Amino acid sequence: MKAVVWHGTRDVRTEEVPDPRLEQPGDVLLRVTSSGLCGSDLHLYEVLAPFMSQGDILGHEPMGVVEETGAGVTSLRRGDRVVVPFQISCGRCAMCEAGLQTQCETTRVEEQGMGARIYGYSSLYGSVPGAQAEYLRVPRADDNALKVPDEGPDDRYVYLSDVLPTAWQAVRYADVPEGGSVAVLGLGPIGDMCCRVALHLGAEQVFGVDPVPERRARAQARGAQVFDSSGSEDPIEMIRERTGGRGPDAVIDAVGMEADGHGPVRLAQKVVNMLPKGAAASLMESAGVDRLSALYTAVDLVRRGGTVSLVGVYGGMADPLPMMTLFDKQIQLRMGQANVRHWAPEILPLLDGSDPLGVEDFATHHLGLDEAAHAYSMFQKKEEGAVKVLFRP
Repeated sequence: MKAVVWHGTRDVRTEEVPDPRLEQPGDVLLRVTSSGLCGSDLHLYEVLAPFMSQGDILGHEPMGVVEETGAGVTSLRRGDRVVVPFQISCGRCAMCEAGLQTQCETTRVEEQGMGARIYGYSSLYGSVPGAQAEYLRVPRADDNALKVPDEGPDDRYVYLSDVLPTAWQAVRYADVPEGGSVAVLGLGPIGDMCCRVALHLGAEQVFGVDPVPERRARAQARGAQVFDSSGSEDPIEMIRERTGGRGPDAVIDAVGMEADGHGPVRLAQKVVNMLPKGAAASLMESAGVDRLSALYTAVDLVRRGGTVSLVGVYGGMADPLPMMTLFDKQIQLRMGQANVRHWAPEILPLLDGSDPLGVEDFATHHLGLDEAAHAYSMFQKKEEGAVKVLFRP
């Protein structure tokens, strides 16, 4: 089959690889019909190279059709249309029963001290073959594949794999009061969807901050008030003016560690990637540093007694936090990868013909797997209006 394969920093290729096969009774084999390119995939493209191996298959946002089922699968059959959450969970442990599938005690990557296994996301999360491919093995399928209706385009449902539950959790964690206000830092796919979800859930004021004009325009068209973080005007002061001088009730950091670094951090990433793989991974695990400007902005901007919700991925182990300010302002800080199955029942009813979140025209690009190298480069460089890319195997 064809798959998108990692070969090194900024080096992804579309290659022929062996077809996956059923390995356990609970597996299904999925024929992938759509698979997203996520902002966190860019971390593998650049920042997290020490945890990658040549030949790793990328991608964690798939949907498709069940082609084959293992003997132990009871809820799925050949021909079912399903979306696959990005993390693999058991559905039965204490963490899963608490709605924390990302902390699954059965699939956790204990040797790395990390949470539940993730498709196509480095040795940190189990080196599981990814979903930017023609076929995907789905383990524990009864607990990990979400059946969706046969009718309707893929674009209506594919975001259940990651984008929708990630944005939904970010807004729920932000704890925006009815009629309240929230600022979203970063208007990539997740930040854009956070704005839409916040408005849908009743926020009266939603502010979006991003340096890219096309991304600001998308959020503004859906009702957000947008600000240019690269201009001469200060978005923090402008947002404060519109919130009675206090700042918004909540701030969502949808930036996290930047996929191509910045300044000294960018230099440190380059140095790490020049080291032997084992040494580089050890250094990243013990002394990795992120660019924290978005987090500092969130802490500065949020009103006293407000909430900061971190949805952008951070990877550093030596990041200095503004603890004095967090304590003094009495800020609630919430974060974590999305627990997809926990939020899916709330989201699925919205994916009907009325399309209140605008999912059917959310993607900016639909590309074949053969165009993966261009897609990654374009997305990282924010060229050609790229916000959300869907591969169509």
